[in-house]
Amino acid sequence: MAIHKILIVDDEVLIRGFLTETLKRKNYEIKSAENGKKAIEILEKENFDLIITDMKMPIKNGFDVLNFVKANQPQALVIIMTAFGSIDNAVDAMKQGAFHYLIKPFSPENIETIIDKANEHKMLIKENDLLRSEIYGKKIIAHSPSMKKILMQLPKIAESSASVFICGESGTGKEIIAQFIHSLSSRCKRPFIRVNCAAIAESLIESEFFGYEKGAFTGANARKEGRFEVANGGTLLLDEITEIPLSLQPKLLRAIQELEFERVGSTSPIKVNIRFISTSNRNITEAITKNIFREDLFYRLNVMPIFLPPLRERKEDILPLAQHFLEKFCKENHKPIKKLSDAAEDRLLYYPWPGNVRELANIIERTVVLDIAQVIEPDHIYLDSSFNAKGKEDFSSLIGLSLEEVEKKLILSTLKKEKNNRKKASESLGITMRTLRNKLKIYNEKENRQESLFDIS
Repeated sequence: MAIHKILIVDDEVLIRGFLTETLKRKNYEIKSAENGKKAIEILEKENFDLIITDMKMPIKNGFDVLNFVKANQPQALVIIMTAFGSIDNAVDAMKQGAFHYLIKPFSPENIETIIDKANEHKMLIKENDLLRSEIYGKKIIAHSPSMKKILMQLPKIAESSASVFICGESGTGKEIIAQFIHSLSSRCKRPFIRVNCAAIAESLIESEFFGYEKGAFTGANARKEGRFEVANGGTLLLDEITEIPLSLQPKLLRAIQELEFERVGSTSPIKVNIRFISTSNRNITEAITKNIFREDLFYRLNVMPIFLPPLRERKEDILPLAQHFLEKFCKENHKPIKKLSDAAEDRLLYYPWPGNVRELANIIERTVVLDIAQVIEPDHIYLDSSFNAKGKEDFSSLIGLSLEEVEKKLILSTLKKEKNNRKKASESLGITMRTLRNKLKIYNEKENRQESLFDIS
């Protein structure tokens, strides 16, 4: 819970007593003041998470309290209470920085609902502050020309409100780029909301996006705001957008175009101001051709396209990233900073990284946790064996061998792959059958065994 300490300001004793009793039952720390002047005196001495103040009071009114809070305790939220006939004043107060307003008379449920929203708002601010500190505390590592070019474009992209579509294989860092764009934008102090479209059940996606009204369906016991509403004023990250069911895509397209939607079970439109960033690891052209993803939705989201190349295509980033993760995980595991040997660096450079940056981070963390050696050697690096299982060779294992040994390893591996069919093996190697027989004869002689290892007839 982000809100702990609340100040109640009202010249009516019954209202102060009602609010104090209601909120103390929720374990909030409560103080009260009978007018704006007394509230400001308290605020000069103590900090509060939330101030609930009446609009019309003698001596100093709700605007005076709001202005003092915004100037002296900007982290605090202010809720304005007003009679029905003064709603315009409450709206003016919100324009000046009030969080919400309450129309008198109100029930305990009314105030509890608004404070729940205030709690969510405070938590979002806290999460975004943490997000910005993490992003600014660690630079995005880019030594390759392709990544440097992308990073140079990000500040310009962040300045606009144009939708961004980030494509790339899993593990290339799409979400980090999205967070970076948000942190550089004018929306950085507003919510950054991520929706993992692939992880939400099809039956729940609409209500997750747009929220629902009480009684909209079985189990809807109270009204709930969707991600679109929570992200208002900030950025909504539609992660793996191409996994959204085709049946929901028209409604999503309309909401994105109009910046307007209705909660499930409601006909009242809700306007929002959102910046959309979408990601996908699919081949978009193929997804559109196969009627998995709507072309018009793609063009609406693809105003600013970004393609993140796989790690195997930006080898200049591998060792700087490895060093970054090495330092990070050594610190997190309270171990002295380790060093990669030249042979270990070669092993990392020649591995194809099917899991991209995420796989590199996992492997370095595993190496740090399992090995006590100060210098990391190739056999300390636990690469994914599934790569070799697919019939591809991990050439980092050839580092340190002579050319003759490499040639032998290649010939024997090819023979094994072709099930000792010398004709197919020689064709695959691009040599004659006679050359292959001569090579095998030499290997047999060097083995110095009584029985030949290979049939060279």
